[in-house]
Amino acid sequence: TKAATTKAATTKAASTKAASMKAASTNSAPTSESGAPTPAVAAARIAAGAALDKKADEVVILDVAGLTSYADCFVIATGSSDRQVSAIADSIEESMKKAGHRPIGVEGHGLGHWVLLDFGDVVAHVFYEETRSIYDVEGLWADARRIPLE
Repeated sequence: TKAATTKAATTKAASTKAASMKAASTNSAPTSESGAPTPAVAAARIAAGAALDKKADEVVILDVAGLTSYADCFVIATGSSDRQVSAIADSIEESMKKAGHRPIGVEGHGLGHWVLLDFGDVVAHVFYEETRSIYDVEGLWADARRIPLE
């Protein structure tokens, strides 16, 4: 019975540790060895902040490092009109440029339904409300960890 009690305690401890690690992996941002956010996370937070400055809704940062080779983070934001979508995209581009991040490419800016801004390690998607639900980028990247905005 002592062996069974020890085994149960060991199993419970392993289960608790696994749950703690899972919670940490879903709620914390990737960090460098110094404990600071990685450069991609820091840049994604700049983009997210710029979107929030223009009153974007449902701003999310996804950690896609290890899931794709072309980016480390996605920033996803929603605007309630084509004008707001364009203003959010402009704000992201301007804030990222001020921080030293030049866009590699910008797509969809003239239409105002989905603007994609590619900064290399960070890709920002700014959607019109209905377009976001149609494409469901978060659903496509369901395995990606959400990174806190701050």
